Amino acid sequence: MKCAWFVMLAMQMSAYYAPAFFAHLLGKCLHRQNPFFNVIRLGLIVLGTFTVVWWPFLYSKEAILEVLARLAPLERGIYEDYVSSFWCCTSLLIKWKQRFSMSTLSYFALGATLTASLPSMVQQISAPSHRGFLYALLNSSFAFYLFSYQVHEKSVLLPLLPASLLVLDEPFLFKWLTINSMLSMYPLLRRDGLTICYIALLFLFILMYYAPMQSKEDGSRSNYIAQRFPKFWWALISFYTLFLVMLHVLYLFVQPPTRYPFIFEAVITACAFSQFAILAIYTNIKQWRLPIDKAHSSDVKEKVN
Repeated sequence: MKCAWFVMLAMQMSAYYAPAFFAHLLGKCLHRQNPFFNVIRLGLIVLGTFTVVWWPFLYSKEAILEVLARLAPLERGIYEDYVSSFWCCTSLLIKWKQRFSMSTLSYFALGATLTASLPSMVQQISAPSHRGFLYALLNSSFAFYLFSYQVHEKSVLLPLLPASLLVLDEPFLFKWLTINSMLSMYPLLRRDGLTICYIALLFLFILMYYAPMQSKEDGSRSNYIAQRFPKFWWALISFYTLFLVMLHVLYLFVQPPTRYPFIFEAVITACAFSQFAILAIYTNIKQWRLPIDKAHSSDVKEKVN
């Protein structure tokens, strides 16, 4: 637990997991014997960790403000380039940077991020479990990536980490998130001259994903996944996949209109954001539908008795 707090204090992007850690640890404390004592002990550990990490900067107010400015670079704007976040995608309709100040936008981002994280946190506080914690990590990182302030394209790797830990339970989720994560970074990689690497890695992932693998249900991963989705959804997925292939070809070989020089980047961003939002809704619902951890419940009863 101490290591987790040290990591989150040392790296800004580790805050993507902070709500999940907070809710899970608080839920564990509340469901044990003497919950008040356990919450106080957790609070002291957190405060002690903060004190140790921040001790070199506590000699002056200016040093603290400088560190905070580095952790939250408000002057860089609410988004950069074409990242698949809510603020960037909706900027086509609402000119956020022009209509609102940086301070106001930071409050908007904070409120939206906390609101998106809240359902997952409530579930873990009320019924903490190991599997639920993995979903909470995924949902918390989704909330930060979609709604937080100053999101970088590579930050999509943070939701991918807990998704990889859930790959045996959610194979299609992992595949779909990986493909759309790579899609969201495609404009950045193309600008850096990494198009060939991007295509090679995308095909390599697809080949590895569909490699023959025996399943308990029916003998193959593809058939197992097909059983969980109606044909209507597979038709939509196939149409979306075909659209992405055409979009890649257009982006590579067709010059955009002079009036809309970034039209392809905007479409790619909107496509990736729509899939991230759908996956975030799904994983939040899935987390709330998880069965109660019977082992945890019995352990609590034994301690109370």
